[in-house]
Amino acid sequence: MTVTVIVLDSVGLGALPDAQAFGDAGAHTLDHTLQTTKMNLPNFEKLGLGNVAGISSLATTPNPLASYGKLLEVSPGKDTTTGHWEFMGVILEHAFKTFPPDYPSFPREVMDAFDAVTRGHLGNYAASGTDIIEELGKEHMSSGKPIVYTSADSVFQIACHTDVVPLEQLYVWCKAARDILQGDYAVARVIARPFEGKPGEFKRNGAARKDFSVSPPHPTILNELKNAGKEVIGVGKIPDIYNHEGFSQEVKSVSNLDGLEKTLELMKTRPNGLIFTNLVEFDSLYGHRRNPQGYAQALKDVDDRLPQLLEVVKGDDVLILTSDHGNDPTWPGTDHTREYGMLLVYSPKIQGKDLGIRQTFADIGATVAHLLKVSWKGAGSSFL
Repeated sequence: MTVTVIVLDSVGLGALPDAQAFGDAGAHTLDHTLQTTKMNLPNFEKLGLGNVAGISSLATTPNPLASYGKLLEVSPGKDTTTGHWEFMGVILEHAFKTFPPDYPSFPREVMDAFDAVTRGHLGNYAASGTDIIEELGKEHMSSGKPIVYTSADSVFQIACHTDVVPLEQLYVWCKAARDILQGDYAVARVIARPFEGKPGEFKRNGAARKDFSVSPPHPTILNELKNAGKEVIGVGKIPDIYNHEGFSQEVKSVSNLDGLEKTLELMKTRPNGLIFTNLVEFDSLYGHRRNPQGYAQALKDVDDRLPQLLEVVKGDDVLILTSDHGNDPTWPGTDHTREYGMLLVYSPKIQGKDLGIRQTFADIGATVAHLLKVSWKGAGSSFL
């Protein structure tokens, strides 16, 4: 039996009850994107996404192909790591450490230790990745010093031009930063942000991006599946998020469409276990850039390929589509938004029904464990 979970990164379904505390009351990534662009998603409508309470941008259907609902996030955060960890049974009591947005973001003791490895740095404040590269890229190319920046997320990001700093050297610096950022300074992710081109025409190399995450504080459902002899295949940045723990196979992807194509090929082989995929471009290319048109087109690209995905779900196999937070491209600023996660569950042998509001993202993992007949006594409840 194969269970496939595809995360549409940042495709939130409206503000959570506590969104005001995050400055996000009123955010709604899906509705605002589609209302702004007038984009149609007929295949998502057939699955039943328009039937989910609180969605007004899609039509309802009396006979949805999938079961549908939305997920409430319990952990205090709105970032990738928090959402994905909760999917697989890790609920955080405290949010990941973040640092002030002004200069300096990271304290002197952190940067002194980092400079001892790199011989200096540029930046060290919160910024849009594309903006800070344009601002400091020319100086970086002449000095060789890495550009360091953060965001509202718990991240330490290092940008380097690939003609100035080879990728392997950038990764070595990221590993050094990961070792430095422990204890009181522990961020969720250190991210390598390589870029190319010349001043005024810099472009980030998303395919060579690499995340260096902290490890989950206790075993996840992924660990339990692997220990039970199941295949656990991570596609895209999924293995990075869990610090590569709990996977039997890792598959790189360079874009949403590449990730979908590789997921589709894996589904055709029907591995006995889990295929777990992240489609990051909604978030990285369009949400943070506040680009509703690009975001809507990315949704349409997935919508166009849904029939192919459904076609390869055979027998007792199950396909789950979900999201880890919001990133409303019409919202002020460039940060994630605190929103409900998507929930669509398709199997040819299961009639679509309303799954309501699930009380934790961890219901995803609990259901995966249930489907694959693996014991899980942690967070979450199966919706089967």
